[in-house]
Amino acid sequence: MAFQEIATQPAKTKKTKGIRQWWERNKIGYLFLAPFLILFIIFTVIPVAVAMGLSVTNYNMLQIPKFVGINNYRLLILDDDVFLTALKNTLIFACITGPIGYIMSFLVAWVIDQLRFKGFFSLAFYAPSLTSGIAMSIIWLIMFSGDRYGYLNNILINIGIIAEPILWTKDATFILPVVMLISIWMSMGTGFLVFLAGLQNIDPELYEAASIDGVKNRFQQLWYITLPLMRPQLLFGAINAIVNSFGVFDVATAVAGMPSPNYAAHTIVGHLYDYAFIRFNMGYASAIAIVLFLMTFTLGRVCMNLFKSKEE
Repeated sequence: MAFQEIATQPAKTKKTKGIRQWWERNKIGYLFLAPFLILFIIFTVIPVAVAMGLSVTNYNMLQIPKFVGINNYRLLILDDDVFLTALKNTLIFACITGPIGYIMSFLVAWVIDQLRFKGFFSLAFYAPSLTSGIAMSIIWLIMFSGDRYGYLNNILINIGIIAEPILWTKDATFILPVVMLISIWMSMGTGFLVFLAGLQNIDPELYEAASIDGVKNRFQQLWYITLPLMRPQLLFGAINAIVNSFGVFDVATAVAGMPSPNYAAHTIVGHLYDYAFIRFNMGYASAIAIVLFLMTFTLGRVCMNLFKSKEE
């Protein structure tokens, strides 16, 4: 036994010395990273872990949580017709507004980058995202007002397309398209600025070298030079578009109310809000949150694999 202890001591000393050397070599970087890691753990990792725990309980914020296993998930997927409607609305919304807003943000940033007064045009396109979704929705409600004085109804009646006003925010047929249009208009936010910053950081000499090698026009420059060099910005924009499209709530609520007629604009976040802050069924609301988290996380991983470089 004494011989084994003597033999293991040098190994432990060597391991401890290696850890100490590693810490001396990397401690500055980890100290700079520590504030972000601490906040990330407190405000992201811990809430997700707590939500996972509550999602398998029956918890109303007043009584002690009671373990119910996967019952919340079973009810959510098999018995909750309103959730299935919200899931369908959210997927339709995300599949349309996400790609359109993403492509529009990049194209507008690409066009503005080639203009003289970049600052003015950047502010003009970014300004709608500075206001809250509710404020912008109220402005748009004037356009989609359901009486004859609504701008869109007035125009359509005057040119003879319709004879009577359309209830844009009350008719279940039109509610979701109206919400989509408003959300696309407001999509020129952080992703747009990131795209613009990425375009301005590309070295102009690369375009000159590409023209010598046979690149003839701006679209070829975009395909062969700009897009490959903007993979990090494109990835950030994709993640941002996914989160925003799956997290739609305030615009839909401001336009169509809570709940919307026939649940035409009911979304997953709206369903979560209903159970969490109206019914106070936090266990069921946590199950909804975990489903939403898994959906966005999976799509985020797909985007990361799509935009990562071959060397990564």
